[in-house]
Amino acid sequence: MWRKVVLAGVLGGGVMIVWAFVVNGIFWFNKSIAMKEIPDERAVYEVLKKNVVAPGRYVCNPAVVPSGMFPMNEPVFGITYSGTGHETAGREENTHFAIAFLATMIAAWMLSVTSERILCSYFRRVLFFVVIGLLFAVFSDLPKSGIGAYPMHDALLWAAYDVATWMAVGLVVASVIKPELGRGRPSKSA
Repeated sequence: MWRKVVLAGVLGGGVMIVWAFVVNGIFWFNKSIAMKEIPDERAVYEVLKKNVVAPGRYVCNPAVVPSGMFPMNEPVFGITYSGTGHETAGREENTHFAIAFLATMIAAWMLSVTSERILCSYFRRVLFFVVIGLLFAVFSDLPKSGIGAYPMHDALLWAAYDVATWMAVGLVVASVIKPELGRGRPSKSA
């Protein structure tokens, strides 16, 4: 079964990378949400470069009113600085590739040790991956919204992206990870 897990993980990682390339590289999904342009970018960049010198996640609030509270209906800005620049882009891509393969390998292994009821049905095996995507959506993507963060609409788009990504991975991995002989027989509904 380990050979199947490794094969499924490699194929799933390949699907995840191709999916990300198509959705982000061709349709610019990531750029439309996470890389929106600022009209006076040069001036804003110089202010941030001067004032944000340590890596971290920052929040820029409006001035406190005399009552000691933040004013209502005033914008709050989120600023993220990783401490790196464009010189690390290649290394980051290699890390993202490794994470894609590791994540799909772990998910393929999880599927391989799940119950017969799930393993005996292609639909349930794919659904297993959809549920992984839903977990990412609920616990990682939706919390990205709020004060100084993404608008809820963008967080929902991230969530849909993750569910669709894991479903695409599941379509491939579920065709490789099947019940072993003697572990169960395929159901008629599969």
